[in-house]
Amino acid sequence: MTEMSLETAVRTRHSVRGFLPDRVPQETLDRVFDLARWAPSGTNIQPWQVYVASGETRDNLRAQFMQRTRDKHPPSVDHKGTRGPLGEIWKDRRRACAAVLYDAMDVAWDDKPARAEVAFRNFELFDAPHVAFLCMNEVFGMGSAWDIGMYAQTLMLAMTANGLASCAQGTMAHHPDLVREAFDLDEEVKVLFGISFGFPDPTMAVNNALTTRAELQETVTFKG
Repeated sequence: MTEMSLETAVRTRHSVRGFLPDRVPQETLDRVFDLARWAPSGTNIQPWQVYVASGETRDNLRAQFMQRTRDKHPPSVDHKGTRGPLGEIWKDRRRACAAVLYDAMDVAWDDKPARAEVAFRNFELFDAPHVAFLCMNEVFGMGSAWDIGMYAQTLMLAMTANGLASCAQGTMAHHPDLVREAFDLDEEVKVLFGISFGFPDPTMAVNNALTTRAELQETVTFKG
């Protein structure tokens, strides 16, 4: 495998929303997740607990998520964080992201049925053959969530460097009871989010949707 620089991995990683059905070889899975475990965490506590669903486990979870969504079963997330109303600058970025996705799929902004189909693809896992659920024990408060975030970024960069694609999904936290049942987990294991991953499908137009980033001066201040 050709080595990829860190800069290339950071700049080329993006959320993929269409995957091939091919399973990732276990050797590659071992290499990627072994690399991710070197992510930093406060006092090296490493609070992440990661559960990867493949094969029949993945298929059953996908079917259950899809059925609950069709039944309009309300989400019941483990971590109910609160936030205030978004300011316009953040609203604009979110709208721009949605516009890029809809344009790539030729979906009109006012076509609500088509937009609903796009949203439902989340629960189909975008056809990814694998989904990783990132969890932590309930003894950790949301203050440890930044550790999970650093782990997730490390994991997704490791995937990119090994020829895989990924998509982090908050929707995979909507029904944590299904995840606990699938992996026979104790109630104190709480689900934060999921990452669908595998090999990208080059025929999917949505995979050509690439977002930009705010200019450096908009988000970083240097002083002194």
